[in-house]
Amino acid sequence: MIRKSASSVREWSRKILAFRKARKLTQDALAKRLNTSAMNVSRWERGEAEPAADAYIRLGHLAGDPLCWFFWQRAGLSTADLMQILPVARRRLRQDVTAIVQVVHAGEKTVSSLRPTDFVAIPVLPVRAATPGEDAEEVVDLQQLRPEAIWAAPAEWCPNPASTISLRVKGNSMSPLILDGYLIAVDTSEVSHDEVLGQIVVAWNREEKRLLVSRLIRFDHTDALISDHRENQSILLGAKSKWRIVGRVLWWTGRPK
Repeated sequence: MIRKSASSVREWSRKILAFRKARKLTQDALAKRLNTSAMNVSRWERGEAEPAADAYIRLGHLAGDPLCWFFWQRAGLSTADLMQILPVARRRLRQDVTAIVQVVHAGEKTVSSLRPTDFVAIPVLPVRAATPGEDAEEVVDLQQLRPEAIWAAPAEWCPNPASTISLRVKGNSMSPLILDGYLIAVDTSEVSHDEVLGQIVVAWNREEKRLLVSRLIRFDHTDALISDHRENQSILLGAKSKWRIVGRVLWWTGRPK
């Protein structure tokens, strides 16, 4: 018998097998908990067939945090969807990216003298959003990313602090406003096209799994993502578009090169 190498087995297959072994369950025992057959579990673990969405959802409930997120995403559920129905998950994610911001003045000797200020902490996520004409790394789910840094901004700059994230930019086709390497603050609660028309936004391609920084405009009832440089092709957002708006860019900062 020729066995598949570990590297050739699909990730979802490896995770199901590792989960079952970690719980010390037989294939039959796991199958009963998932309301399926031992044969199906065996096929999943060999990578011959992938679980259906309902099986992935039950796997997520059985596995718990953090593995549940992987299974639920395989079922097609987004983190935003899950946060609306799972308060515990929402609290856990918010705790991962929230920080208390305080200002320390020179000469202060004790921590007790510090007071919270009118600043909010914004997580800097470890991914880049490309400007038109550039390629960026794959991003499956922004809300599952742990921040690589935290920076503070005045509260009045953040109308929705809990929904504000920061990303680095790749490319210069949104210059002179936004340059390569700049940090952009994105309000992920602002996704309605009507509300962000004419604004710089971040969009996500559900097939290519990449982020794009561009401007949203409307031509004769058709929305499009455009560059501030005319040589780059526009992206039309029709009914079958692969792109969706992630949020509005509130402001940006960086060092000119």
